[in-house]
Amino acid sequence: MDVPRTVRVALADRPVAGSTCLEAGAGVGKATAGLLDAGAAHVYAVTNDRGHARLVRERLAPDERARTTVLEADLRAIPLPDDSVDVVTAHALFNVVPTASLVAVVGELSRVASPGAHLVVDDYEPLPDGAAVRELFALENAATELADGRPALTFYPAEVLRAQFEARGWAFDRTRTLLDPVPWTEGHVAAHANVVRRACERLPAVYAEPLAAAADRLEAEIGSESAGEMYGLAFRLPDDAGVSSEDPAERS
Repeated sequence: MDVPRTVRVALADRPVAGSTCLEAGAGVGKATAGLLDAGAAHVYAVTNDRGHARLVRERLAPDERARTTVLEADLRAIPLPDDSVDVVTAHALFNVVPTASLVAVVGELSRVASPGAHLVVDDYEPLPDGAAVRELFALENAATELADGRPALTFYPAEVLRAQFEARGWAFDRTRTLLDPVPWTEGHVAAHANVVRRACERLPAVYAEPLAAAADRLEAEIGSESAGEMYGLAFRLPDDAGVSSEDPAERS
């Protein structure tokens, strides 16, 4: 599999070679490809999407299959033992994790990490005011809230995710800019407009028709746009760390 430049940059200073690794939210396997390319001993690629799981398996080269296990699972209940992985990656994961699930996912990624483990979190800052794609993403969230009761996207500032992991015992290591601005291509724009259209299929016409029309309009108007920033955070657990299972919000 090809390794995107953002993944290479994010992993460049992490001790991946010879490590047992986890790609949380495997998607199409971009971080799995990067981990394998960097010499990981084994990679667990976890996704709750059956189509993505199949695609990751199909994209593995023959010599990579023995070093990779693709797991179809909810990241709020990862089917791995405590302290079982050395490197955890979450590449463009948290923007599709709703706030109601954030604490649970952070807790599970922390639970499976061994003492001394490394963590890489790559994601997007909230879109700036005036970015056309911001309007499209807001429309996408409105449509999925109506259809499914949850937003499709949540853009967490780097400081928010940093605080969540530090509360679980991770020591912050560094931050770096992976993309600035982020290139939202015509393909990206079309994919997000299609999410709106699919949500509209599950809605009464009184809601579906104006939402679908707005998606058509925005896709045509935007085309492509470069806006926003993708950041990369890195953390490490102390060698003698005991990861807290306590919800930070419950602390007095």
